[in-house]
Amino acid sequence: MNLAQLVHATRSCRRFREDEPVSSETLHRLIDLARLSGSAKNLQPLKYLVACTPEKNAAIFPHLGWAGYLPEWPGPAAGERPAAYIVCLLDTEIAAEAACDLGIASQNILLGATEIGLAGCRIASISGKLHQAINLPDQLQILLVIALGRPREEVCIEEAGTNDDIRYWRTPDRVHHVPKRRLADIIIEG
Repeated sequence: MNLAQLVHATRSCRRFREDEPVSSETLHRLIDLARLSGSAKNLQPLKYLVACTPEKNAAIFPHLGWAGYLPEWPGPAAGERPAAYIVCLLDTEIAAEAACDLGIASQNILLGATEIGLAGCRIASISGKLHQAINLPDQLQILLVIALGRPREEVCIEEAGTNDDIRYWRTPDRVHHVPKRRLADIIIEG
């Protein structure tokens, strides 16, 4: 798969094959891709907690919001939940923020996951109670949770309509449709 194909295939997936485990070694390899990412001032303030056991996954799942444009959907049902998570953390003793670093690192994780047949979803809708549920020290701030596993849904890119509606939707056959603005609409000729 070339880079363009890999980027096109890397979509947010919200239904997984929960019964197909993802090993901690696989998660460590994905985090290594994040570790090698660029970092503002090369401070490297991001740290990562891995979860790939039913117990750890169960501690994380109830603290996540799953799909803002689908308010009636409470998230994946049992059997379709992630097999693993990577919790992206900011070490506040190193830096006060890491938004740029987080974007680059999380994209590297998701590209790496796609390359090996996994799917993922960045989740920023996180309950404040997750910090305590996973027993983190105070200096580690949760920035993002990446849900991972073998995909159990198809994600399809659509061209956004002329009304600029970019809300994703699902069809009864469980295909998740994601509108993207046209290339011509986002390039400003100078």
